[in-house]
Amino acid sequence: MSEFRMPSLGADMDAGTLVEWMKHPGDHVGRGDAIAAVETQKGTIDIEVYETGILDDIRVQVGQRVPVGTVLAVIRTGDEAAAATAAKPSVATRPLPQVPPPTAPALAPAPAGSRVTPAARRRAQELHLDMLAVRAGPDGVVGLREIEAARGEPPPRGAGARPGLDMTEMRKAIAAAMARSWRDIPHYFVSTTIDVEPMLAWLERENTQRPVSGRLHYAAVLTKAIALALKAAPALNGHRVGDVFAPSAQVHLGIAVALRGGGLIAPAILDADTLDLAAVMARLDDLVVRVRGGRLRSSEMTAATATFSNLGEGTADTLQPVIYPPQVAIIGCGRIVERAWAEHAALSVRRTMVVTVGGDHRVSDGRAAARFLAHLDELLHHPERL
Repeated sequence: MSEFRMPSLGADMDAGTLVEWMKHPGDHVGRGDAIAAVETQKGTIDIEVYETGILDDIRVQVGQRVPVGTVLAVIRTGDEAAAATAAKPSVATRPLPQVPPPTAPALAPAPAGSRVTPAARRRAQELHLDMLAVRAGPDGVVGLREIEAARGEPPPRGAGARPGLDMTEMRKAIAAAMARSWRDIPHYFVSTTIDVEPMLAWLERENTQRPVSGRLHYAAVLTKAIALALKAAPALNGHRVGDVFAPSAQVHLGIAVALRGGGLIAPAILDADTLDLAAVMARLDDLVVRVRGGRLRSSEMTAATATFSNLGEGTADTLQPVIYPPQVAIIGCGRIVERAWAEHAALSVRRTMVVTVGGDHRVSDGRAAARFLAHLDELLHHPERL
C-alpha cells in the first residue's frame, strides 16, 4: 500500500481544498496520471501520482480543506495491485449493476472535442444543465469550474479576478513566499549587457521559412539558451532544503507568467534543455494559456530547478528578481534596447538586453553567475546551434 498525500505546491502553500476526484476506488492509476484537483491560492492544480497501482480508498472528500502532508487516498501497488487486477471479474462474467430509473433528463453530449470529469458530469446532472451550454476550459476539459460558470454563478472575490482565482489570496501567497525568500536567502545579483543582434537577425531569417503558426518568438530562444547554460552551471540549478543543496541533473525551468489581473505564476517547462526550439515555443504557448485559464499540473508547480523572468517588450531595461525557494537562482531579462555598441574599434547601433542573475550566496557566488552569463552570451551569438 502507498499513501497519496496532499503535496506542497510551492513555498507559499500550507493547505489546499480538494475540489474534484478524477479517479474512483478500483480505478487503475499510472505514473503521471492526474487523479485529483486541489484549489490553492494560485488557482486549481491537477495533482498527479508518481507510481502505478489501483486506487484503493479515498480518505478526503470534495470540499475539505486539509494541510500539506494529509493522506488523501491509499493506492495498492506492486503485487497487491496485480492480485486485485487478477481477482477482478471479466466484463463477460461480471454481473451487471441494477440501474435505477433516471430522475433527471439525460445529459446532452459534451462540447465537441472536450473531456468531462466525473465530478463535473454529476454536478451538471444535479443542476439539470445542458452540457452543450458549457464551454470547455483552455485545456479542453470541462471541470467543476466550467459547470459553475455555465450556471451563472457570481465571479469570485477580488476585482478583475478570473474564474476560480481570488486575486487577494494570490497576492497574500506571493507576499508570503517573497518575504520568506528575502528574509532567509542572502541574495547577490550579477548583470551583463548582451548583444542580441545575432539572435534577432537569425530569428527574422528563420521565421521567413516557417509557416505563421510555427514561427518562433525570441522568448523561446532565450528559454532554450538559459536552460543549456544552467545545465553547465550546477551551482545555479537545484534546490536547497534545510542546510543541504541538491544540484539537479535535469533542467526544469520555471517560467514567470504575468496574470492580467495582477500577480505571477511560474510553472516549469520540464527538461527544457532537451527540447528543440519548436517544442519550447509550443510549451510556452501552452503554459500561458493554462496559467491564465487556471489549470496546471502539480509537477509543473513543484519541479522547477531555476526560474526565468522576462519583462518583455515595452517595459523596463533591467530586472533584479527575487529567488523562489527552495530554488537557488533566478534569471531576469529586461527589454530589448538599441544602444551604441563599440566592438573591434568600430562603433555601431545594436539591439541589446540586460540579463541579471539573482543567486543564493549560501550555494554559489558572483563568479558562478558571471560564468553562466558568459556562456549564455556565447549561446545567443550562435542561435542556429540551439
